[in-house]
Amino acid sequence: MAQESLIARRCERAVVTAYSELRQIGSDDMSAFQACTALYRIHHPESSINEARRLVAEWIDHHLVRNASGPTDGCPCD
Repeated sequence: MAQESLIARRCERAVVTAYSELRQIGSDDMSAFQACTALYRIHHPESSINEARRLVAEWIDHHLVRNASGPTDGCPCD
């Protein structure tokens, strides 16, 4: 999980780490995704559920599916 340490945004790092760890302990994809969407909304309560789902899906795809190292668009926080 060295990839997560390179992520600048705390919420993005929290989401990617949580998803990875949930999947490692046996949570199915949808349960892990829903938990991470809820986690994102804790960091950003102003975000709509659709916005949270879009960002979580983008981050999971970027960091874990494609294993990309570049930055994501995502939210504007640090």
